[in-house]
Amino acid sequence: MAAEIEASKYFVREIEKNDGCVLRMKQCYIGDVGCVVWDAAIVLSKYLETKQFYDPSAGANVWCGRTVVELGAGTGVVGLMAATLGAQVMVTDLEDLQSLLDANIQENKSLIKSGSISAKVLKWGEDVSELLPPPHYILMADCIYYEQSIGPLVETLKQLSGPETSIICCYEQRTEGINPEVEGKFFELLQQNFSCEKIPSDKQDPEFSSPDIHILHIRRKD
Repeated sequence: MAAEIEASKYFVREIEKNDGCVLRMKQCYIGDVGCVVWDAAIVLSKYLETKQFYDPSAGANVWCGRTVVELGAGTGVVGLMAATLGAQVMVTDLEDLQSLLDANIQENKSLIKSGSISAKVLKWGEDVSELLPPPHYILMADCIYYEQSIGPLVETLKQLSGPETSIICCYEQRTEGINPEVEGKFFELLQQNFSCEKIPSDKQDPEFSSPDIHILHIRRKD
């Protein structure tokens, strides 16, 4: 009976990796924005596999042994992709998403060979000392939508990133309601301390990209 209840809570979305392995991501039928795999998370996940980062035929793997923190991880698909590519990953989100993150880590742990992944509670704007020293990479997909969370998110990026940290942000540009204003405020705050570079579509996965979904490389200003 417990298994039936468990099954009725989740539905699965599959994301195929370039090597043919499949990430099986549980999503919740009921819940807030973090409970489903958003398109921006898939675009970012597949971007991590592009040849500039990961090219097994050339023996190249930027992710191998690198430390990665994912912010606002939701289902954890981006962090899981990085872990399967060899990164040492910490996925973070609010307390109420930890059980979903844990379920997805368990579901996909057989795909993680040299990397690792674990989950931790993090509320933006609060203490990040348990995640330090600064990771090599901070990943974030579709984290720019709540007006009240913009300031705390930028504060967390400032506290968590060091001079060598690369932040990769992927977001879907939404034109309705307050969304453009929220995005504008985020970038206004961000650019006080960080520089942003937009990644052209020809550097993204050819199949998993969209004109509405943007990938940015963000770094601390000197």
